[in-house]
Amino acid sequence: MRDLPPASLPNEQCQIPGQQTSVINYGAEGTGAATNGSHPSPTGTPPLPLPLPHPTGTPPLPRPTPCNPTGSPVVPHRPNRAGTGRDVQSLPMKRQLDQDKEYVGFAMLPNQVHRKTVKKGFTFTLMVAGESGLGKSTLINSLFLTDLYKERKVPNAEERINKTVDIVKHTVSIEEKGIKLRLTIIDTPGFGDAVNNTESWKPLEDYIDQQFEQYFRDESGLNRRNIQDNRVHCCLYFISPFGHGLRPLDVECMKALHEKVNIVPILAKADSLTAAEMRRKKMKIREEIKQFGINIYQFPEYDSDEEADFKRQDQILKDSIPFAVIGSNIQVESKGRRVRGRIYPWGMVEVENPVHSDFLLLRNMLVRTHMQDLKDVTRESHYENYRANCIQNMTRMVVLERKLKTTIVKNTLTFHKESVQRRLLCLESVQ
Repeated sequence: MRDLPPASLPNEQCQIPGQQTSVINYGAEGTGAATNGSHPSPTGTPPLPLPLPHPTGTPPLPRPTPCNPTGSPVVPHRPNRAGTGRDVQSLPMKRQLDQDKEYVGFAMLPNQVHRKTVKKGFTFTLMVAGESGLGKSTLINSLFLTDLYKERKVPNAEERINKTVDIVKHTVSIEEKGIKLRLTIIDTPGFGDAVNNTESWKPLEDYIDQQFEQYFRDESGLNRRNIQDNRVHCCLYFISPFGHGLRPLDVECMKALHEKVNIVPILAKADSLTAAEMRRKKMKIREEIKQFGINIYQFPEYDSDEEADFKRQDQILKDSIPFAVIGSNIQVESKGRRVRGRIYPWGMVEVENPVHSDFLLLRNMLVRTHMQDLKDVTRESHYENYRANCIQNMTRMVVLERKLKTTIVKNTLTFHKESVQRRLLCLESVQ
């Protein structure tokens, strides 16, 4: 019997001494066709490319001889069980699809509400009340960086003697970073300026009730799509820094309005008080507000799981009532920068400096943190109380009308019966 050459082991390669081993790139599996001029390989084995000519013209080294001669077993090429690169790249996509199957989508509802409200815009109505000379107009211009009182005329002392309280409405549209706000300022010139201030708060109370009544009619009408909200959401009540707390006019006015609007007390002209005087003044005003039963705007209570920063800021706002503010529309130079403030012979006061006033706290509370809560309290508390009273009065009126009609019918029937009886008696007497 003829001796056979030894069979090569799997994945084993023969190498002739002195020859360089070349790397083989396998083509299509199971094809024995030669590519790029290579000799055909045995069935089931990958093709072997021919060596390239040497650049210097020297003869190339002979290519390595395969270790599986004719008649020896052939080890087939095993495919990569881990998958191709396309399968690896599609794994995240499959995971995303699996997650989308479990994802309903109602978590996007806040984004829908955000887009709708931004497109519609926002409205806010602010009322300012207090005697003249406390800086109401200057503070409003400083808060919203506008000039609402370009053509204002200040009355003299003679005109203030019998002057009545007027209601002046200013509306301005403000846009910031694509967010539109329709701001309405309700000014009350003449409040507290007359010699006799009896019921000088009555025009303010009537105006708030008129806005509630108008909104109630629009809400009860047929067309409820484009209801314009002119309800007063907040009232900044200015308290004079001169004196020993609240005046009787302040107490009576706030007691008349506290069930109809959110009252935020303001201690005006804070630059006329020292730091110690300001602390004593604030404590005195808070004590009198509690003593006379005045319900001012209450900041919402945060839940226990809220962040500590929100709780700390909320406590700072509560301790700052009433807000001691300074208003100025003039920019002055301080340490190489332009700021709004006032220059005095003894120094300078900055409006937006937290050490000098509570202006930043008031602006952040009104605009950045509690504007929506002011609107919610107006809608859910003050307006609902007015609406409930209106419905009760309407129901009471209907009941009274029904009783009146019933009484009239009974009286009419009684009268007819008596008249018939009288006629019968007359006929009997005649007969």
